[in-house]
Amino acid sequence: MQGSLIHGTSSVMGSTRMDNSFVVLPKQKPPAQGIPPRPRGGPGQPDAGTSGKAMEDSFVVVYKSESASDGGGTQLPWSEGGPNSALQPNNSGFHSTITVLKRAFEIATTQTQVEQPLCLDCMRVLSDKLDKEVEDVTRDIEAYEACLQQLQGEPQDVLSEADFLKQKLKIEEEERKLEAAIEEIEKQNAKVNAELKELEQKSNRFKELEERYWQEFNNFQFQLIAHQEERDAIAAKTEVSQAHLELLKQTNVLNDAFPIWHEGEFGTINNFRLGRLPKIPVEWDEINAAWGQACLLLHTMCQYFHPKFRYRINIIPMGSYPRIMDSNNNTYELFGPVNLFWSTRYDKAMTLFLTCLKDFAEFANSKDQENNIPPEKRFNLPYKIENDKVENYSITQSFNKQENWTKALKYTLCNLKWALYWFIGNTNFQPLSAMVPSTTEVPAVGSLSAKRGPDPKFVARKPSNP
Repeated sequence: MQGSLIHGTSSVMGSTRMDNSFVVLPKQKPPAQGIPPRPRGGPGQPDAGTSGKAMEDSFVVVYKSESASDGGGTQLPWSEGGPNSALQPNNSGFHSTITVLKRAFEIATTQTQVEQPLCLDCMRVLSDKLDKEVEDVTRDIEAYEACLQQLQGEPQDVLSEADFLKQKLKIEEEERKLEAAIEEIEKQNAKVNAELKELEQKSNRFKELEERYWQEFNNFQFQLIAHQEERDAIAAKTEVSQAHLELLKQTNVLNDAFPIWHEGEFGTINNFRLGRLPKIPVEWDEINAAWGQACLLLHTMCQYFHPKFRYRINIIPMGSYPRIMDSNNNTYELFGPVNLFWSTRYDKAMTLFLTCLKDFAEFANSKDQENNIPPEKRFNLPYKIENDKVENYSITQSFNKQENWTKALKYTLCNLKWALYWFIGNTNFQPLSAMVPSTTEVPAVGSLSAKRGPDPKFVARKPSNP
C-alpha cells in the first residue's frame, strides 16, 4: 500500500485509483466512567439497539497498490472473526477503530511533517503560526499588485525605428568599448598573474633561504652557547687559579717557616720557648732549639743581601747547636746548658746575636733612605738595642734575674719579627718569584710600618719604665 489518508466530506483524490472497499466505523455509546466496554451479546450477534441507529459517514479509503500482481490491494487487517467482525460493537470493533486511527495519524504525520495527534495548546500555536504566515503572504501579494498597477499606469514611450537603430548602434559601440576594455583588463590580469607567479616563486626561494638561515642560525647559536659555557668555565678556573696565585704570592716561606709568637712571659719561635722562669723551668733542649731557629732566620736574611750587607758577625746555624763567630774569627757556642752564675761564652754569643740584628736593622734603614722613604716611615726596631741590652733589659745570663733575661729574649724575638716583615715587604723571596718574574709584582722597597704595619699576632707592649 503506497499511502492512506483520512477523508472528510470534501476530500478529493484525482490522480490515484481507489479501491471501492472501505470499512464502516460503527457509532458506539461512550462507556461509563471507569468501566471498560464489553460485549452485550455473543461474538457473532450484533446488538439490536445499535444496528438500528444511523451510522456516521466516517470511513477509511484504502488505495489500491499498483505493484500488486494479484489484483487484491493491501487491506487493513481483519480480526479473527472475518470481515463481519469489524462491524461488531464489541472489543474487536473498538480495537479496529484504534488501529485505523493510529494508522491515520501516522499518515497525517508523514504528510504534514508534524507529529500527530496534536494537543490543544500545540494546535493553537501551530494555528497562530500559520495565520502569521498567511498574513505575510497576503502583504506580499498586495505589494506585488501595487507595483503591477503602478507599472501599468506609467506611460510607455515607444521608440521610432530610427531612434531604435541609433540606440542600438550606441549600445553596440559601448559594448565594443567594454569588450576592448575587458580584453585589456584580461591582458593586465594575465600579466599580473605572471608577475604573481614569479613573486610566488621568489617567495618560495626566500622561504627556503629563510629556513636555511634559521637552521644555520640555530646551529651557530648552539655552538656559541657551547663556546660561551666553555669560556665561562675557563674564566672561572682562571679566576680560581688567579686567586690561588695571589695567595701564593702573599705567602712567604720564611714567615711560614719561622712563626714568631708569644706564650705568656715567653717569646716563642716555632712554638719553642726562649727563656726560663723560676716557676717555669724550661728545658735547655727547647731553648737551644729556639736559638737555632732564630739564628737560621737571621742568617738567611743577612745572606740574601750579601755582599751589599757586609755584616761583621757571622752566624753559623747548626740546628739546636748554633755558633756565632766575631770579626776576629772567635767562635762562641749559643746553646746550653750553662752555669747560671758564670756563662761568659754563652753571654758573648747572645750579645753578638744582638749586634748582628742591630746591624741588619741599620742596613734596612739605609735601604729605606736610598729609596726616598720618609724618615717617619723608615724601618726602626720597636725595642732599642744597646750593647747587650734590649730596652734596658740585659740579655746576659750571668748575675741576672731570670725574669729580666726572659723579657730581654722576648723583646729580641719581637725585633726579629719586625725585621722579618721588613724583609718580606721589600724582597721577592718567594717560591713563585723565580717562575713569574715581574717588576710590578715585586713591591717597592719601603719600611715595614708603611707596608704592613705590626703583626696583630705578636703585640709586645713596650715598657713604660726601663
